[in-house]
Amino acid sequence: VLFGDSIHRLISNCHVLEDLAFIECGFDNLSEVNIQSPSLKRLVLEFDVTEGRYFNYVVVINAPILVYFQYHAAVAASYTLSTMKSLEKADISISQFDSINSETSATHLIQGICNVRSLSLTTDAAIFLTSRLPIFHNLIEFKYLGVGFNGRETWLVEFLHCVPNLKTLTLNFPDDAGTRWKALRMKVPSCLSFHLKEIEISYFDPRMIEMVSYFLDNAMVLEKLKISTAALTWSQKWGAQIKLLQLLKRSKKSLIVIL
Repeated sequence: VLFGDSIHRLISNCHVLEDLAFIECGFDNLSEVNIQSPSLKRLVLEFDVTEGRYFNYVVVINAPILVYFQYHAAVAASYTLSTMKSLEKADISISQFDSINSETSATHLIQGICNVRSLSLTTDAAIFLTSRLPIFHNLIEFKYLGVGFNGRETWLVEFLHCVPNLKTLTLNFPDDAGTRWKALRMKVPSCLSFHLKEIEISYFDPRMIEMVSYFLDNAMVLEKLKISTAALTWSQKWGAQIKLLQLLKRSKKSLIVIL
């Protein structure tokens, strides 16, 4: 359990600190998580926030040469992140809390890591506002795990407009996330037209067939498509593979396909 300004006092006495991890930490009388270190390269924040009062903290991070950033917690009240120009990889897992403006706070968190090259994002809904996001020019790998997608297929397409140079996309959706893709009538993101070469869909469900069709139709330079049917029963797997192969036969792309 962290008390008062204990984090700031600890870090201020570690002048050459490069690797810092807080795992399953709780708070007591802590209003601000303040991490300022010019030498820090790897930062892991996994906060155990089980009571409402814990969500009122603010997060301040000033680590200009940070290379790896992991943040697993509920959305905080606010975030102030310095420019992380050296950031290579980020692993963000956030959940909502009703007493704060989750969308605004989550958006500020994602804005602070806009230089990242590889991003893994887990949310219980599409809780940050793509309309306020910058362009992630450096992002080439994106992994999205949606725990409660709630019909927000358009959110993913909106986000892909923010990552023009994306090369690898990994998706792990709830079972019903693929049922409404056929109705999408949005401008195709430029990364699908020019850069996206590999797509992986984990835990494929037969209801995701329209999502696969969307990517086959619009990912013009796609080279590799990996679809995991391991979670299906034998009969479901057989039926899904028949439908997928029918889609692939209609596609004019030369693909390496792994089922």
